[in-house]
Amino acid sequence: MTLTTKIYKLAYKLSLISSFLLTTITAVLISSLSSFESENIIHMISLSLFSIALFLTLHLFFMRKYRRRRRILQTPFPVEWHSILNSEVSYYNTLNEEEKERFRREIQIFLGEKRITGIDTEIDDRSRVLVAASAIIPVFNYPEWEYDTLGEILVYPTNFDDEYGFSSKNGNLLGLVTHYGGTMIISKPALYYGFENSRDSTNVGIHEFAHKIDGADGSIDGTPALLMDKKTAAEWLRIVEEETNRIIRGKSGINPYAGTNSAEFFAVVSEYFFENPSSLAEKHPKLYHILSRIFKQDTRTKFRTAVRSMIKPKGGKVGRNDPCPCGSGKKYKKCCLNKRR
Repeated sequence: MTLTTKIYKLAYKLSLISSFLLTTITAVLISSLSSFESENIIHMISLSLFSIALFLTLHLFFMRKYRRRRRILQTPFPVEWHSILNSEVSYYNTLNEEEKERFRREIQIFLGEKRITGIDTEIDDRSRVLVAASAIIPVFNYPEWEYDTLGEILVYPTNFDDEYGFSSKNGNLLGLVTHYGGTMIISKPALYYGFENSRDSTNVGIHEFAHKIDGADGSIDGTPALLMDKKTAAEWLRIVEEETNRIIRGKSGINPYAGTNSAEFFAVVSEYFFENPSSLAEKHPKLYHILSRIFKQDTRTKFRTAVRSMIKPKGGKVGRNDPCPCGSGKKYKKCCLNKRR
């Protein structure tokens, strides 16, 4: 969603071309329908000034989305938001500094463009940042991605039922994406829980945005066509069928809810991929590898690197009794260690 994407550059060129064509057509119509005299210098200057003003107005109108984004990004990233990312979003902490900066820009744009509304509950910085993080994480390596069909996220105070009521004891829904509308519903407690327990393979925010990604091609069917070529899509369908059969037989280990249908399968395994990638890679390697291709991310490697950086911030060191790295066959303490200056 940032301003360095090919979509932005294409939109800029199309805006210039469209503005020029519309201005030219308007000028020609004015000339033909009025008593305009081409040899009258005053009339020529007036039409020229009008055309320039119209061209600039049209160009500004067509590019209003990106002008707004520039204004959004001129605002410093709030300290409170940064603190929430650092303390609650494990994925963010696996990124390098350049990636973190881009992640923050994406958060700013998302929150600057999408409305997040609390239904019988207050929307604070924590709710806003965690909703935005849920949206950015799955498509982080798709800088051209736009949630064009999403306009508003409704945050409920608790789980809800099929009739959108949250006062009933039968409320077991944590989130919902409407098929044709521009809204999404998320339970606030479930949203918070998903980030508080970062390795339990459960994150309702990521789950619901996976549905939104799935439906970007017009159908929430478990095959996110916009993220896959035909070869990958065919392989994905085979893996979905195999794993769903294992789930039905109780031999998978993946949440049985994934066996409900293909759409829920994609959303559930997306949670696994971003929440507990090491376990997914170990127990379901084919599933992990194809999700890596779909999302263009290797989440297992990211988490391993993050853990190593916390445990050994300076990297590994040669122990005194380890084989000397020079290949002499001696212990390090009896070889190169003695030559250290």
